[in-house]
Amino acid sequence: MSSPTLRVPDALKAFVFSAQMAHADLTRLETELGIPLGHGALESSDTDEAYYPQFDEDVRREAAEMSRHYEVFYCLEKSIRRLIDETIREAAKGPWWDSGRVPKTIHEDVAQRMQKEADAAVTVRSPDAIDYTTFGELGEIIKSNWDLFGGIFNSQRAVERVMANLNTLRAPIAHCSRLAEDEILRLQLSMRDWFRQMS
Repeated sequence: MSSPTLRVPDALKAFVFSAQMAHADLTRLETELGIPLGHGALESSDTDEAYYPQFDEDVRREAAEMSRHYEVFYCLEKSIRRLIDETIREAAKGPWWDSGRVPKTIHEDVAQRMQKEADAAVTVRSPDAIDYTTFGELGEIIKSNWDLFGGIFNSQRAVERVMANLNTLRAPIAHCSRLAEDEILRLQLSMRDWFRQMS
């Protein structure tokens, strides 16, 4: 049985996610109809103005269509990382990454990614190791800590299946390929499945 304290945050997360989906729908309508709705579009930088018009119109249109799927996935992945961090941190009563809660191979791979980024002399993306995990690794961390997540989700197998579906759908979004109509529907259904799995 889930803790009553989880109900309000989960309801709030669902509300915020719904608002983000509405924002994505407004953005899509703006693109499809060519009508600026003024719902918070960011101003273009000088670089955008100089280079963006040089791209073919069909590529720009496709980018605008795909941006809403990227937004949704960005929000989902960030919220899963936050859920994992908050849940394990609460159980560990503080920092947890080096506490043995992360599978060894993931721990080692993340350390290599962090070092590679440091060696490249670029701005470090985050001080938190969990921000260097892949989407698939997030699922493995949930699975290996099911003693903590079993009270949040209804079924471990269902979570694994939904995470696997989402990981497959993530590839074209992350690698600048267009999502087919069926895959857009599959993404929407997978998102619903994710939130449905929460107790």
